[in-house]
Amino acid sequence: MTRKGQALSVLIVSTLSFTVCFMVWMMFAVIGIPIKKALDLNATQFGLLTAMPVLTGSLSRVPLGIWTDRYGGRIVMTALMASTVPAIWMMSYATAYWHFLVIGLFVGLAGGSFSVGTPYVARWFPREQQGFAMGIFGAGNAGAAANKFLAPALMVAFGWTMVPHAYAAIMLGTVVIFWLFSHSDPAHLVPSSVRFSDQLKSLKDPRVLKYCQYYSIVFGGYVALSLWMVQYYVGEFGLDIRAAALLAACFSLPGGVLRAIGGWLSDRYGAHSVTWWVLWVSWICLFLLSYPQTHFTIITIDGPKTFDIGLNVYTFTALMFTLGITWAFGKASVFKYISDDYPGNIGTISGIVGLAGGMGGFVLPIMFGALLDLTGIRSSAFMLMYGVVWVSLIWMYFTEVRQTRLMGSQSATPQA
Repeated sequence: MTRKGQALSVLIVSTLSFTVCFMVWMMFAVIGIPIKKALDLNATQFGLLTAMPVLTGSLSRVPLGIWTDRYGGRIVMTALMASTVPAIWMMSYATAYWHFLVIGLFVGLAGGSFSVGTPYVARWFPREQQGFAMGIFGAGNAGAAANKFLAPALMVAFGWTMVPHAYAAIMLGTVVIFWLFSHSDPAHLVPSSVRFSDQLKSLKDPRVLKYCQYYSIVFGGYVALSLWMVQYYVGEFGLDIRAAALLAACFSLPGGVLRAIGGWLSDRYGAHSVTWWVLWVSWICLFLLSYPQTHFTIITIDGPKTFDIGLNVYTFTALMFTLGITWAFGKASVFKYISDDYPGNIGTISGIVGLAGGMGGFVLPIMFGALLDLTGIRSSAFMLMYGVVWVSLIWMYFTEVRQTRLMGSQSATPQA
């Protein structure tokens, strides 16, 4: 097989593998609802339940990225996926809350696949195509949407315990396919003389910290809302689980599959320009989503008048759809920053940034639940995200905007 053919094969099977891993990683977004009902969990406990797989998926990203640099993506990805199969299968036999939390930690290793596949795929392509290639691979985020289509159907037909059995079988089949159709190139490996501590020194780089902040929104927020939205639709709009999962997929699906377009835009216009517009569109959407359902009465010259203000299910879904598209572009643009600034250390840097994004996906659902228990306002989740976006906009303005021409700008002179 030619080099180009190998690169294409690696891209296809890596994207398939990441899609399956992400589907498994988001499993609690659907099966967590009957578990919550059976165990009588409050919102904070439900948030912790959904977040447990995200924790290990996040913490494993830095070592997995480093091991990918050192040992190659083919070996690391195969071993990672195979190690999750027993835990996925055992999920159906859990009965106590702590059982689900512990097993969720092991299932969550599937989330670390991103830090394996990103450098593995990127190194098979020339620099000018890396943004697009990583965007295609990152479209595996659509596994969150696949979960919302497949898991409810399995639950309705066979009960929730069938979902872990089916997912374990799918993961095992994916391991075999990946091994058969992936390839290795010794030239992609980092010399073994590079130490773990040397690679972690990049944490001192302020650019890395800034990219971590961006990614905690576009990926961490995506993961958190993908986990949160099914039960949000059920509680806020009174939908059944199948309708709720279908509408929640309107956010998850574009948030995954359109990532390749974000990679293409980042290759063409630059990572900064795309990220800047992503943050502004996010700011607008989250501002509108933050407004709670409101019923109030005012006194007029003709007497009291009552008004209702709030988003209906159609407007809410349209805003979530827009937010999903926006964050798909943002996930690709952040990793274009990395491939541009750290071409020789993509694995480690992507692992660190992926860790930050994943930790956002871990912390946010717990905070969503705590805010809901504290305030009783479901839209408080969006209020929190709105504040996080403000931080990134301010940070980006003072560190980048004054020196970089924006996408579509005709001015060639950077501001001081």
